[in-house]
Amino acid sequence: MQVTPQCVVALTWTLKDTLGEVLDELAEPVDFLVGGDDLLPKIEEALQGHAAGDRIDLHLEPEEAFGDFDDQLVFLEDRQLFPQELEEGMTFEQLPPGAKADAPKGTLYTVTDIYPDHVVLDGNHPLAGIAIRLALKVEGVREATEEEIGRGTAGTGFFKIG
Repeated sequence: MQVTPQCVVALTWTLKDTLGEVLDELAEPVDFLVGGDDLLPKIEEALQGHAAGDRIDLHLEPEEAFGDFDDQLVFLEDRQLFPQELEEGMTFEQLPPGAKADAPKGTLYTVTDIYPDHVVLDGNHPLAGIAIRLALKVEGVREATEEEIGRGTAGTGFFKIG
């Protein structure tokens, strides 16, 4: 079976930045819904017509991947607004009550720095602003179930955080 819209594709990959540093490696196949919300449009486009065993090498610019870095999504907030047990890398679905920032709703914010008096939160995707190289291998292709199509996902999003 070839990859078409509304099918499930099992992929493995190695994701690198343009300097060749490995950012992620998926050694065991993971299912993604093609035509849903699981994959970036450029990846879906490249997969069309491929079958199990095929390999695809892609280069994605930031605008084709996770977007450009937006400094308007970086906020400095009072440390007292956060739990005592705060660590870099923790995520929040919104800024805490009392935050002075006019932050967009529905954005996941990552704690990037913790100082005695303030916390730096970043609403950008961790790979925003980075061009990526993706070596994909199609491990399997199957028809999507009605449930998967209805949900718009096979259960795994491509580098979604949260």
